[in-house]
Amino acid sequence: MQTTLSERARQLPRAAEAESILRTCVHCGFCNATCPTYQLLGDELDGPRGRIYLIKQVLEGHEVTQKTQQHLDRCLSCRNCETTCPSGVDYHNLLDIGRAVVDAAVPRPLGQRLLREGLRAVVPNPELFKRIVGSGQVFRAFLPNTLQIKLPRTVYPAKPRPPLRHARHVLMLEGCVQPSLSPNTNAATARVLDRLGISVIPTREAGCCGAVDYHLNAQAAGLDRARRNIDAWWPSIEQGAEAIVQTASGCGAFIKDYGHLLSTDPAYADKAKRVSALARDLVEVLREEPLEKLGVHSDQRLAFHCPCTLQHAQKLGGAVEAMLTSLGFNLTSVPDSHLCCGSAGTYSLTQPELSRQLRDNKLNGLESGHPDIIVTANIGCQSHLDGAGRTPVRHWIELVEAALPSPNTGETP
Repeated sequence: MQTTLSERARQLPRAAEAESILRTCVHCGFCNATCPTYQLLGDELDGPRGRIYLIKQVLEGHEVTQKTQQHLDRCLSCRNCETTCPSGVDYHNLLDIGRAVVDAAVPRPLGQRLLREGLRAVVPNPELFKRIVGSGQVFRAFLPNTLQIKLPRTVYPAKPRPPLRHARHVLMLEGCVQPSLSPNTNAATARVLDRLGISVIPTREAGCCGAVDYHLNAQAAGLDRARRNIDAWWPSIEQGAEAIVQTASGCGAFIKDYGHLLSTDPAYADKAKRVSALARDLVEVLREEPLEKLGVHSDQRLAFHCPCTLQHAQKLGGAVEAMLTSLGFNLTSVPDSHLCCGSAGTYSLTQPELSRQLRDNKLNGLESGHPDIIVTANIGCQSHLDGAGRTPVRHWIELVEAALPSPNTGETP
């Protein structure tokens, strides 16, 4: 695609990157075939090709309007289009650049600003989020349905974690909302890894991965969180930590981007590159281990929802499904498994109507094989799908851990 960036756009820190991405696009439109919002709305400007054209116009100096902002806001950042694109267009980075320019030019209405600032204040703060969720559970019956569905139907408490007793050790990002919404997920991960001779080192100093800020037009704040996490992890990395494990694929996708996002920061570029290289989704760690040692036995009927951040961002589609099948779980077929569930970080709150439609469509596909339970690999997808009040949804590692034989009796639950 031919581009002529305006003089003002050429002054942007990522101008050369934006121009390079734009010129990669050949405007073929293959991306629209797998874009969830284009499928729902049928508007060219609500598909990747149209949004790329809008960003091109903005960077070439054309007028920026609220309609431009709305079309960019409606993008889920699911990156399905990147999987489909034959030209390898780096769409998500172009979208981040374009959104920052548009938001700088178009002030948001007060309601939108308050919602976004509220999300940035609450979601990355685990203690505050925990208190709010706890209060919400107490007063659940008095809350409107839009808030009730954001609270977990069932909270499975965290069982005790094993002590640090192995020579092999990994770090694990605890996450922002997962400790409140699904506290047993990380604890179950630690117990499974312990059975394989790997200890998990707690790093309380590491906080939010930065994705919430970054994708709500506070990119500088998001990168500051990335720097703080790098500082928190670095001593353990120097002492030989094998990996930084994420049980939420959304966090993992963002951490794997640290190296790119901080590549121009002389103080952090090398460290960020190292952290991104060590970042591993849980399935990447487990599939390298002798899982037969676990002795898992289960014939439970599961439907697996593969989050967009796992299959499109991290290119790990099929990895969890293959592992669960090898462990004896009975996985049902899921039609249109490549499509987004509509959670997409904070999208379910900023675009509730589109998000609900995508959720219901996704659940129809997941439930078509009549599973006993739905499992996934990202807390955002988990809470969003479970909020519909239909088939229960949990993290897949909890089902694996529950199927382990007792360490005392050797009996399988």
